[in-house]
Amino acid sequence: MSGNGKKRAPLVAERRYPAGSTGKKKPASKKKAPQNRTTRRKAAPKRSKPQGIIGWVMLPIRWATRIIWAISWRLGLVTALIIGGFSLYFASQMPEMDEFVDGRTRGSVTMTDLRGEVFAWRGDQFGGMVTAGNVSEHLHNAVVATEDKRFYRHFGISPRGIASAVRINLRAGRGPLSGNGGSTITQQTAKLLCLGVPYDPDTWETERAYEADCRQSSLWRKAREAVFAVGMEIAYTKEEILTIYLNRAYLGAGSRGFEAAAQRYFGISAAEVNPAQAAMLAGLLKAPSTYAPTGNIERARDRAAVVVGLMEAQGYLSTQEAMNAIAAPATLSQAAEARAGGFFADWVMESGPEFFTRDTTEDVVIRTTLDQDIQTAAEEALISVFENEVREGSEAQAAIVVMSADGAVRAMVGGRNIRDTGAFNRATQALRQTGSAFKPFIYAAALDLGMSPYAMIDDARTCWQRRGSPDWCPENYDREFKGPVTMIQALAESRNIPAILVSEDVGRELVRNVANGFGVEGDLAAGPALALGVSESTLLGMTGAFAGILNGGSAVSPYGLTDLRIQGDDAPLMDASASGIGERVIRQEAARQLTWMMSKVVEEGTGRRARIDGWQIAGKSGTTQGSRDAWFIAFTGDYVTGVWMGYDNNQPLSGVTGGGLPATIWHETMVRVLANKTPTPLPMSIPTAPESVGVLTSPGGEFLDNEVVNLLENILGGATN
Repeated sequence: MSGNGKKRAPLVAERRYPAGSTGKKKPASKKKAPQNRTTRRKAAPKRSKPQGIIGWVMLPIRWATRIIWAISWRLGLVTALIIGGFSLYFASQMPEMDEFVDGRTRGSVTMTDLRGEVFAWRGDQFGGMVTAGNVSEHLHNAVVATEDKRFYRHFGISPRGIASAVRINLRAGRGPLSGNGGSTITQQTAKLLCLGVPYDPDTWETERAYEADCRQSSLWRKAREAVFAVGMEIAYTKEEILTIYLNRAYLGAGSRGFEAAAQRYFGISAAEVNPAQAAMLAGLLKAPSTYAPTGNIERARDRAAVVVGLMEAQGYLSTQEAMNAIAAPATLSQAAEARAGGFFADWVMESGPEFFTRDTTEDVVIRTTLDQDIQTAAEEALISVFENEVREGSEAQAAIVVMSADGAVRAMVGGRNIRDTGAFNRATQALRQTGSAFKPFIYAAALDLGMSPYAMIDDARTCWQRRGSPDWCPENYDREFKGPVTMIQALAESRNIPAILVSEDVGRELVRNVANGFGVEGDLAAGPALALGVSESTLLGMTGAFAGILNGGSAVSPYGLTDLRIQGDDAPLMDASASGIGERVIRQEAARQLTWMMSKVVEEGTGRRARIDGWQIAGKSGTTQGSRDAWFIAFTGDYVTGVWMGYDNNQPLSGVTGGGLPATIWHETMVRVLANKTPTPLPMSIPTAPESVGVLTSPGGEFLDNEVVNLLENILGGATN
């Protein structure tokens, strides 16, 4: 209402009505009161009804899909929250990256030869920490290309990789988790870390059991592995994770980490490897023992070629670089290729202090007495003789030991498979009857008592009476009796009857003491059979005993370790560089006369095959009952070399005596060892022949126990020389 009290005309919008309208108001239609704009809603769309049969068939499927989706995204959200929570927990518990680099529970042993050159490795080798940034670029790329090409794009797990692995496994007829794992480098690192659980000897019986537990492939283990991997991605950078992996991965031949592997196989640092070497190292990750180049270099190269292809496909190598890597594949270092002294290294590990060898938790360096040139000579000689002198298919075995006069072992071959490690060592572990190789100790006892090498012994047919049984009449190897012979001839021709007579004359106890003094240990025979070498010894022990004769009559303890130190330390913890020579056993003059007598064995007797022009050599052959063992042990002025041949199952050799193939192996070894060396004279004395000597005759008519005689018959009934 206006202030003047007059009514105003109602306001009408222009063009409210269309043109031609009369402007007359239409009667108001009956409508509900308008609702507030803020509360007005759109009408819900009507759901379409199923159309036809197909519609009705699809209806439950659509309902099921909606239900599954509703459950799935909620379950996924809950799972993600749980994984995230546990991952954050693991991330908060992660130590500094450096603490994960070297997780070995055992230490390593690196062995060097007498010149300081590395020739063998034992235990878990760790060459020192490397980082993803300081290794060779080619190695860095090879590992990523081979193991996880999406490494820098995922968050620890790769659903795409897992799905692909499951598909491959199912197509191959395996279980979904068997074979390809689809694991990322982060997951593999988590497994190497055993999900952060350290080795506890109170929980696991052995380290092998601990590692087996870490390598489980159960679904629950995989889930925990994935959570731990995400935790690592939160705690560490990608380069730190890769660094842990590069240091923890096992790469065969005891190598833990790529630095140790590069040094083990190529003799260089992981920072120096070229594309071909990097590909070979990265190829080991799939199956370290299978692809180790020291086991099968061609198989390792084939695997490396696959890695080179992956590097090229992912742009890490140009086509030309890839072609060069395949055309010039990686080669082993000289030490790795030679794998020299495996039996020797095993022996040093067994003979050294346990807490610094077999069970060491430290990284130890042992300097040894090994001469790699002599080791190679012995290996080549054995291979040559078996290839050219032994019938094809023979399972006969042989062993060789070379040492200096003080007992320092320069070479050792424990069997025909010269590359064996951890195998049965016939040079140190096989106790075998010595046969006539024992006879020098009988004559050593006689000479030490003052007998002359020219003393006469009656090599005549002699019978010993036995109560209630026919007389026992032993024979010589050649089935002949030569009558009175000198001690010199008796030894040179390895005659049995004179050996028994001298042993009985000087006394078995003295002979036994002399043999024991020189290092022939074990239970030596109590009866006359003592003279015929029925007692057992190892090749190492017998070779050491002959070294005692060479050095002038003093006992020798064979040794291979000269000093032991912790890696990186200058001062040795153990110094064994002193001579292995011990107490005197016989007089020096007696030893020198015996050396001269033994030189006649090589010049005129059963050891003629061992002769080397220009060199003085003294030795003795030996063949046991039934030719089950054949020996030849001899020495020059510098080295004592022992050779044994026989079967592991103790079956007889066919046509082999100590003066045959063993002497040939000895000759082939020493020809190589002595090549281009100046001959060294033997320390021997030529005795003066007395004007007259008596004759030691057989003690005929002596009664023997049947047990002793039966033993003698078994020995003399076979071939001993």
